[in-house]
Amino acid sequence: MTVAAILAGKGRDVLTTGTSRTLAEAVEVLASRRVGALVVVEGGDRIVGIVSERDIVRAIAGGADALDQQVSSVMTRNVMTCSDGETIDSVMSRMTRGRFRHLPVAENGRLTGIISIGDVVKARIEQVEREAEEMRAYIATA
Repeated sequence: MTVAAILAGKGRDVLTTGTSRTLAEAVEVLASRRVGALVVVEGGDRIVGIVSERDIVRAIAGGADALDQQVSSVMTRNVMTCSDGETIDSVMSRMTRGRFRHLPVAENGRLTGIISIGDVVKARIEQVEREAEEMRAYIATA
């Protein structure tokens, strides 16, 4: 199973923000949309960073006035991405090793979707269940 299969089921909509938005504005979007990260873009779809709940918590650990800072001051700039053709096992391994929960999907540097570790785990469980059912069916007909 590939990233494209996950996106075919969940869609390619991605919540984004700009570098000059405040952390307070980012928090409002994260809370109201019940997501854990926003991809930071310029020019509509060019990825320049990602800001997660973790980034924001680290920032406000120094004081609540951090909410007035711009997203660019706390975002992760070196964003790992994946492509549609990558396998679930590949992205799961990268996400686990890198200890991040959100992975933007990009083609030629342009944002085309996003997957979360929850999306990947759900797809992997479905894959294992499907394989187990196929094995049971094969054994029943043998």
